[in-house]
Amino acid sequence: MRSTISRRVFRGVAGAAVTGLVLATASACSVPPDAVAGVSVTEDGHLLGVIQVCGHHIDGAVLYYDEEADDLLDDVVGTKSVTVNSWTADRPLEPGLFTWPLESPAAGWTAEHATTPLSAEITYTFFGGTEDSSWSAQSVEFTLADRDRLTPGMVRYFNANGPTGDEPTVTVPMAEFKAGACATLRP
Repeated sequence: MRSTISRRVFRGVAGAAVTGLVLATASACSVPPDAVAGVSVTEDGHLLGVIQVCGHHIDGAVLYYDEEADDLLDDVVGTKSVTVNSWTADRPLEPGLFTWPLESPAAGWTAEHATTPLSAEITYTFFGGTEDSSWSAQSVEFTLADRDRLTPGMVRYFNANGPTGDEPTVTVPMAEFKAGACATLRP
């Protein structure tokens, strides 16, 4: 007998699985980065996800934030990650540059759900990864104020190899991000 499952249920389960796996890779230091995540904006100011895949592949991305969480059992305050949304690529992203709108449906991507409006009081993290936790994308943090300072064609990303003493999160033209982001992963 053949089992059937609706496409909507499948996407929900797949989205939840990718969210869990990507967040797990975000907290696990053993997953090697081989892509760089950034954010940009469209001409009308909507948030764009940007990923430069360097040599292997990335399957999806997650936008999340950390918030304080009380552990009632141990009376300890810590943090927990709250997923704003997650996206699964219709096919693995091979080496190259990929962009898609994070606030509306996008061709080639399946979002877990509609992205809720972002809050000015929160620092968000945008991250990419693979379903099997074999590769990850260097994450980028941003606030709404950071987003509002972006202009179309500019990308905000984390550059760990920037000059000493400088802010490691930089904003550069898309062409510069495409040409140099992968070099930021190598010491």
